[in-house]
Amino acid sequence: MDTSPPGSPPRESLDAYARFAARLADGAGAILREHFRRPAAVERKADGSPVTAADRAAEAAMRALIAEQYPAHGVIGEEGGAERPAARYVWVLDPIDGTQAFVTGKPSFGTLIALLEDGVPVLGVIDQPITGERWLGRRGQGTTLNGAAAGTRDCAALASAALYATTPHMFGGAAAAAFERLRGEVALTRYGADCYAYGLLASGFVDLVVEASLQPYDYCALVPVVEGAGGVMTDWEGRALGLESDGRVVAAGTPALHGAALAILGGG
Repeated sequence: MDTSPPGSPPRESLDAYARFAARLADGAGAILREHFRRPAAVERKADGSPVTAADRAAEAAMRALIAEQYPAHGVIGEEGGAERPAARYVWVLDPIDGTQAFVTGKPSFGTLIALLEDGVPVLGVIDQPITGERWLGRRGQGTTLNGAAAGTRDCAALASAALYATTPHMFGGAAAAAFERLRGEVALTRYGADCYAYGLLASGFVDLVVEASLQPYDYCALVPVVEGAGGVMTDWEGRALGLESDGRVVAAGTPALHGAALAILGGG
C-alpha cells in the first residue's frame, strides 16, 4: 500500500526520482570539481550576478540527463531559463548556488536540485561536491545526509538561536529593518554560507536561516530538505513556497522558532 502524503508521487516513484537526482548531482559535481580553485573567467549577467563556464556546463549536463530520462518533464534553471514550466513535474536547478563563494575558492556553495509536482516541492538535494556532503529531502520520507538520517535541533527560543543569511545586503527597505529586529533577538548571527546554511540547519547546527531577494532555483530544493529534517520553511507571511513566491524565506528548526521569527519579521 502506498503511504505517501496526499499530493506526493507514489513512494516508488519518489524513490526513483531521488536516485535520478543523485545522478544529476554526480554529473554536476564532477564538472565543478574540475573547475574549483582553477583560473576562470567571471562574467556578469544582466542583474549583476556572476556566472562562469562551470555554472553553464554543470546545468547543461543536468538538462541533458533530464531530456534523456524524462523528456516530458519541465526544467527551470538559473542559467538556461524555463522549458515546459507548466508540466506536472518540473525540475528546478541551480548548478552553483553561491557562485561568489565558488569563484573565491570557498566551499560553501552547492548544487541545488528540486522536483516539483503540480508546483509543490516534493524532492530536494543540496550537494556540496568539494566536502562530499549531500542532503536529500523527500516529502513524507525524511531527510538524509549521505544516507544517514538528519534532523534539526530542539531550539524554541530566539534568545538561544543561531541565525544565518547569505549577506545583509540582500535586504532592502522594510525588509532590512525587519531583519535587524530579528538579528537583535537571536544569540548569534553569521553570514556567507549560501545554501550550505540550510544543510547545517537540517543537521542541527543552525536554528534559523532568513533571506530575501531569492529566485525559485535558490529555494525550491531547500524546502523538502528543511521540512524532512523536522523544520519549517515558508515565506515571511507563513505561506508555502512555490514558483510564485516573492523571494523572502524563513527556515527554522522548530515550529515554535518559526512562529517567533515570523512575529518579529512582521511581513516587513
